[in-house]
Amino acid sequence: MDAFFIISGFGVGVLVGLTGVGGGALMTPLLIFGFGISPAIAVGTDLMFAAITKANGVWVHARQHSVDWRIVRWLLSGSVPAALFTLLALRQVDLQTGAAQDVMTTTLGLALIVSAGALIFRRRLAQSDTGLAHDETGRKTRIATVLTGAVLGALVTLTSVGAGALGAAVLFWLYPRMKAVRVVGTDLAHAVPLATVAGLGHWQLGTVDWFLLGSLLIGSLPGIYIGSRLSARVPEVWLRSVLASLLLVIGVRLVA
Repeated sequence: MDAFFIISGFGVGVLVGLTGVGGGALMTPLLIFGFGISPAIAVGTDLMFAAITKANGVWVHARQHSVDWRIVRWLLSGSVPAALFTLLALRQVDLQTGAAQDVMTTTLGLALIVSAGALIFRRRLAQSDTGLAHDETGRKTRIATVLTGAVLGALVTLTSVGAGALGAAVLFWLYPRMKAVRVVGTDLAHAVPLATVAGLGHWQLGTVDWFLLGSLLIGSLPGIYIGSRLSARVPEVWLRSVLASLLLVIGVRLVA
């Protein structure tokens, strides 16, 4: 079985390298549907998977000075408390019951549908006038960013999805003047500590499968490298359209 996990990790890694998104959005449903793993274990394991696989991307963006650490701090000031609160709530629930699993899968499906929409309309969001475009360092923008972090913190802890495509889309909307590479770098720099906090919390809940995580990492790390090398040769618009369609189909199936 571990060979299939390695192959799955490789496939998801290639997609992450090609598009920059899709780790949690693809891996968690794959573990649930493809391997019959419980939603709680799939989410917890994928959070640690995301924290590890995205860390190198943060290092690269930091070296290129394409991370706005001020925005990262604002996001984390909302997301980390929300993640901790969500973990405390999860401690009060038996995550292996049918009702708890239904809530997690339905929320995951909704998150995937929203993420698909974020991928489709990302360019429009970046070009929209939010009313905050001329006040990107002001109080309103700061509050909106903190609240965004809080929503992402709860969503990521519950589903492992949201810090990638959805987080980047909101940053494009809040900071339309920011260059795309800086949005991606900032989004990654927020996603790693958030996924780490949420993943360690799930470990305490007993919902991280370390053997599964190791198998996924063995395949994903070379997959991400290969995907990154191929990304310049594949049209981004086509890739994002395919990925968005896939996320939409999976999301609808989870909700239905």
